[in-house]
Amino acid sequence: MKLRCAASAMLIAAFASPAFAAERAPALAQVTAPHSYYWREMYVPQLTSGPSSLAWARDGEALYYSMRGRIWRQRIGSTRAEEMTAAAGYDYQPDLSPDGRTLVFSRREGDAINLVLRDLKSGRETPLTTGGAVNLDARWSPDGEKIAYVTTAQGGNFHIAIASRSGRAWAHQRWRPETKSVAGRYYYAATDHELSPAWSPDGTELLFVSNENVRHGTGRILRQKLDLSAPADIIRDEETNWKARPEFSPEGKRVSYSSYFGRQWHQLWMTTAAPGGFPMPFTYGEFDVTGARWSSDGSKIAFISNEKGGLQIDIIDVVGGKRRSLEAKQFSHARAVADLSLRIVDQEGAPTPARVQVTAGDGRDYAPADALIRADDFRDPARGIETHYFHSDGEDVISLPPGAAEIRVWRGLSSTPAVRKVDIAGKGAAIDIALDDLGREFAAWKSGDAHTHMNYGGAYRESVEGYAQQADAEALDLAFNLIVNKEQRVPDIDAFTPAPVRHGGAKAVVAQAQEFHTSIWGHLGLLGLTEHLLTPDYAGYPQTAVASLFPDNATVAKLAHEQAALVGYVHPFDPPAPDPAQEGRFSYSFPADVALGLVDYVEIVGFSDHRITESVWHRLLNCGFRLPAAGGTDAMTNYASLRGPIGLNRTYVDLGDDPPADPAAFTRRWLDGLKAGNSFATNSALLDFRIENAGPGGEIALKKGAHKLKFSARIESIAALTSLDIIVNGAVVQKIPLEKGGRSARAEGDIVIDRSGWISLRAASDEASPDVFDLYPYAVTSPIYVTVGGKPARSRSDADFFIAWIDRLIDHAANGAFNTELEREIVLKNFRKARREFERRR
Repeated sequence: MKLRCAASAMLIAAFASPAFAAERAPALAQVTAPHSYYWREMYVPQLTSGPSSLAWARDGEALYYSMRGRIWRQRIGSTRAEEMTAAAGYDYQPDLSPDGRTLVFSRREGDAINLVLRDLKSGRETPLTTGGAVNLDARWSPDGEKIAYVTTAQGGNFHIAIASRSGRAWAHQRWRPETKSVAGRYYYAATDHELSPAWSPDGTELLFVSNENVRHGTGRILRQKLDLSAPADIIRDEETNWKARPEFSPEGKRVSYSSYFGRQWHQLWMTTAAPGGFPMPFTYGEFDVTGARWSSDGSKIAFISNEKGGLQIDIIDVVGGKRRSLEAKQFSHARAVADLSLRIVDQEGAPTPARVQVTAGDGRDYAPADALIRADDFRDPARGIETHYFHSDGEDVISLPPGAAEIRVWRGLSSTPAVRKVDIAGKGAAIDIALDDLGREFAAWKSGDAHTHMNYGGAYRESVEGYAQQADAEALDLAFNLIVNKEQRVPDIDAFTPAPVRHGGAKAVVAQAQEFHTSIWGHLGLLGLTEHLLTPDYAGYPQTAVASLFPDNATVAKLAHEQAALVGYVHPFDPPAPDPAQEGRFSYSFPADVALGLVDYVEIVGFSDHRITESVWHRLLNCGFRLPAAGGTDAMTNYASLRGPIGLNRTYVDLGDDPPADPAAFTRRWLDGLKAGNSFATNSALLDFRIENAGPGGEIALKKGAHKLKFSARIESIAALTSLDIIVNGAVVQKIPLEKGGRSARAEGDIVIDRSGWISLRAASDEASPDVFDLYPYAVTSPIYVTVGGKPARSRSDADFFIAWIDRLIDHAANGAFNTELEREIVLKNFRKARREFERRR
């Protein structure tokens, strides 16, 4: 999980971040709220195969709901769903007018979300909002004369607006003035937001969520007069996380909402509509219950559940608790559809798991009805919207409009991405797509994603089995689930076991691990814990019992090493590059912990800018530290919109010709290889690099003087590259020509070494690639170390740089908040020891 702490703004990089990174524009960039990977998944509607939001028909006998980017209607007790919308774009969040004649819903077209009115009798649609903002959560007032909704049109953050009917037109007005909170907070903007409006039964008040003067979470549940004639009343003051979506009961005396209070998953809760009530849970389970809506007579509540992994609508009786699911088995489509039968096969013709995107002639992406569809978190420049995909077991049937369609297939880095065109006739079509074996010459190298989160507050509920199936589709050999908190909860805490497993028939090994969250010193990956998770899982959270800056990361690393775990720094640096001369908070303790010998790897390829991270890494290597390169995606695998997929950023470790079959032995061998530096990190290219037969992590000892060393280099890449460089002590000493359109290279030659240092091979591109859902294709080997004349590698300028860095850390600890002076002294002692180590290496 990523936290953009101020330490990410720190150093003049040895390599500037490439300007071409802007070619991959984030989805919904018009929203100014920070940490888009949270609000985009947890608040903004996303394309899902199952239902994602709902509204009752006025007679209580049917539901309108969004599914597959369309609005559907289904009677209670029936299994037939009727498709109501079929225009361009993706439709979400329906709400029915009090007279039952008009639906309002959100439509995503390109990178904007606008509100649309649909007359149910004629089918005529009228835009309620226009422009490039995000507009969502629309709710009709009880008299049908107003619609409350959330918009980013003014300022880019989420605020409630009111649309008022004026004849056939609608007048729009921001509801509350914008405010800013004094208290600093993580994950959220200084500007306060308002979310999820719901009308009181008499139409004079709104229920909503606001983080005004709230430090943690998305805010309190408030109730306020529509005319703002009185301050808002606090109905419930607890930490929320985008999904509370409070609702008045029809008689107005109760409020329902979703909460994870005291647990790891959202369930349905109730409290009084008057301030001061005592809340109580209304449903129970280790899954999410969200988007709850009351029937008009108050006898039932319908909601979205991910109990079975995907999304479904469940209906519960308010009295008695009888629960039933609304199952859709037959579909009445608004337009003709036909079935595409798709087989993905390997070189032997057997079905093989893969990642698949199917785009129909209408420009929309489609998936099988039972698939968990997911989206890239950046826009496809060619279409102006994200790529949607699903993970296939190799055989699928997809319903989509007749006409031309395009299929794209990926299988991690082991196969060349395949693109096929197919014409879907009225009776359907069938196609087989055969994948090549790009990694056959790299069989000894076993891949692992060192940083994923199986469940992290997303729409779906992922199981170990489903997580392993995702890894198989991405041709991963090993996947680490880093268990970590999301605000107060730790969603996967019950999944922890020290024993790695191969679940069912999956090939990938699943290993439970941990990410330690500090808001100050930088996040740590803890891989291979042999006994237990380290708790609390976080430090430095103001106004909580863990507000202290202790434990520092050095203390955490020592505790993890006591359990034989590897400790790594994850998603380190984004632009601007770190510079200890800059003003502001500067608290990223990475170089100090390297100097203390506590860091076993660093995510060079991860949820950060690879070249900026590389520049700091090079400086540390120049000081003589030995620090292996790793790759980890930080993929939240139960998200419908994520930085991913799993395995986007990965680590390859050389396990030789006979890797252990036992999952525990395989994982330990892999971790030992990573710690030894027998690795490369990549999002695109497979690398093999040797200097005098020494590979990554190897050491070459030479006598004093200049030496000509033989090298061999070999790469295969799923994406076109623009450079393949041999780097010595941070400088490019040789460029290797690329072949096959920048996707392959083989070379042998000589380089001259006359002083101690390190050598690595780097492959990269100067432009983004549609086949790599990352800033740009990039891969790098861990170093091969060279000692000349028995002298260690040293760099006075780089050591001075880190001394200035650690001086900033010492200052931060000297003035920071601790529970006791003993805690402060432990942290200061660690930093002073690290400073002395850099002084020794000048």
